[in-house]
Amino acid sequence: MQGSTLKPLITAMALTFILSACHNTPNTTETSVAPNAVAQHIIDNNAANPFFKPYGTYLEIPNFDNIKSEHYLPAFKAGIAQNKAEIQAIIDNPAPATFSNTIEAMEFSGNLTSKVANVFYNLTGADTNDELQAISKEVSPMLSAANDDILLNKMLFNKVSDVYQQRDELKLSIAQAKLLKDTYHSFTRGGANLNEADKATLRALNEQLSQLSLEFADNLLSETNDFALIIDNRADLAGLPSDVISTAAQTATKRGHEGKWVFTTSRPSITPFLTYADNRELREQIYQGYINRGNQDNAHDNKKVLANMAALRAERAQLLGYPTHAHLVLEERTAQTPENVYGLLNKVWPAALAQAKVEVDVMQQLIDEQGGHFKLAAWDWDYYADKIRVAKYSFNEQETRPYFSLESTLKGVFYTANRLYGITVKERTDLPKYNRDVRTWEVYDKDGSVMAIFMGDYYVRDNKRGGAWMNAYQQQYNMNGVNSTPIIVNVLNFPHPVNGGPSLLTFDEASTLFHEFGHALHGMLSNVQYRSQAGTSVPRDYVEFPSQVMENWMTQPEVLAQFAKHYQTGEVIPQSLVNKIQAASKFNQGFATVEYMAATKLDLDWHTITDFTPKDAAVFEAESLNNMGLISEIAPRYRSTYFAHIFAGGYSAGYYSYLWSDILGADAFEAFKEKGIFDRATADAFRKTVLSQGGSEDPMALYKAFRGKEAGIEPLLRRRGLLNK
Repeated sequence: MQGSTLKPLITAMALTFILSACHNTPNTTETSVAPNAVAQHIIDNNAANPFFKPYGTYLEIPNFDNIKSEHYLPAFKAGIAQNKAEIQAIIDNPAPATFSNTIEAMEFSGNLTSKVANVFYNLTGADTNDELQAISKEVSPMLSAANDDILLNKMLFNKVSDVYQQRDELKLSIAQAKLLKDTYHSFTRGGANLNEADKATLRALNEQLSQLSLEFADNLLSETNDFALIIDNRADLAGLPSDVISTAAQTATKRGHEGKWVFTTSRPSITPFLTYADNRELREQIYQGYINRGNQDNAHDNKKVLANMAALRAERAQLLGYPTHAHLVLEERTAQTPENVYGLLNKVWPAALAQAKVEVDVMQQLIDEQGGHFKLAAWDWDYYADKIRVAKYSFNEQETRPYFSLESTLKGVFYTANRLYGITVKERTDLPKYNRDVRTWEVYDKDGSVMAIFMGDYYVRDNKRGGAWMNAYQQQYNMNGVNSTPIIVNVLNFPHPVNGGPSLLTFDEASTLFHEFGHALHGMLSNVQYRSQAGTSVPRDYVEFPSQVMENWMTQPEVLAQFAKHYQTGEVIPQSLVNKIQAASKFNQGFATVEYMAATKLDLDWHTITDFTPKDAAVFEAESLNNMGLISEIAPRYRSTYFAHIFAGGYSAGYYSYLWSDILGADAFEAFKEKGIFDRATADAFRKTVLSQGGSEDPMALYKAFRGKEAGIEPLLRRRGLLNK
């Protein structure tokens, strides 16, 4: 996963974006305007603050050991003050507004704020603590207000508008024209045309929303950490693989339950439990603990928080002249309108639901044959799906674990990147890192030059949010006489090694590693002039596209033969097991597609409301799911109260993006299949037209430049077994 909201065009304007998605800009304090009195006073009184001078490290990697909690707040305050001075200098410039002295000047501003935000918001997601969470609550309204100060500044908007009105005569490059267009639209979408009273209302709405988003995230983290399924009877572990049991014992020890076994709602814990535990009552217990996070009517309940957010978003959208929040968001996405997204869902949903019902019937038949006197329930799905998978395909995903150690899968990722793009990596143990689990590599381009720094943070921690994502501590850019080397990080939640052995991944987890490295490649292979257009700074429904494409190589026999080797014997994964993987690849796709699409529709329904009265969250969710005909055996991938993507991240009205991007990804991989999966000409074209261009051009124009046509939906449906062709 890679996050964004409304795409920022200048660093200061990116502050709202930073709050939700850790958008990143270069680690530098260079500016064209001297610090103003406020900023200088803060800097002078915090001489030891590492944010106020170069890090002095290789390629300016953040010097994590020197950065303390007390450094963030002064740095944020100084950065905001300095950015205010930079913006005022643009306004006060007596010369007529030009692309250079207005649009580019804004693009070059806000470096100090971005420098501290890059570190702070990466760590609040990957390595947080109580101090960082408290600082986040204080900083959030400051950044929201600073963002509004720019977007609602009439004199600044007048200058931007003056340049925009001249756009046809300026002879701008494609990237410059897009920067100008996006900057102008950021102002109009940010409220620049509102009257003063409405601007004040907008400021208040933005501040409330930023605070509620933080509250939602904090509640969810607390709910996730508070739940524990504690088992003290070994008989209750029946069916579970030995490595899962060992991990549960380690978790129990860490949580003060020595001699017992603890399972949590983190994916590495709950997924194997639901898949393999024979005890149906315990499966129900942990499942209910998972799906009711934020829905316990306690101090961490999220129902009112999210309902208020949806209502406030609707109010803000209408204040800005849009029918709904979804219309506001989707205007700048490739989907363009909610109607187009609903249309896509309606094309896929019938086939997916029909397939899911077939899967229900097959599992119910197995239950009946085994003498079970119960109806299949949601907490039974993974368990019986695995039984069917084993029976039908003789495939048990646990068989694949020995061949997908974290180390071997990393080799597979790096091998694939080398074959496609000629890049190589060298691990460095001497560079700064924020946690001892983090690993760091230098990345070299095919000409031998250092292209990027890549960090990998792979193991689950209590202070790390769930899921998997890519971010940057520094974006690539080449502007204002400076060429910036990207510093990219992948953050995942794999199980820790047990008893001195390696971390063994499921096939799905290994695929996730490939997916996230696809995002990393998008950041590392970026080659643009402007930092706001670098790497993954693209529309939400396009950002998943390169990562979806990268997943395809994971399943190719030629790639598997290179890295899928038994961690003990070195034996290459048997072709018979590869055949089973491929045969089972379309299995359970009805369930996978339905649970995802249910969450997608729930997201859209929340963000197409038109009134400002907060809904009853439980009633609204039930009506949304009933209206689409969701069957009781399947819950949405994310229910409202723990749908962090849309209420604490950058996916509001955008969760459909995975399906949208997967259509692009499936269609794009057809080009590689036609010419050969490692055809260098095809890979070079993909790098040149997609990976290197970031957001410097219209994304669908870039896609067509690579593929020579628009993407069709058939390759995706065929791959998921939802199309009989």
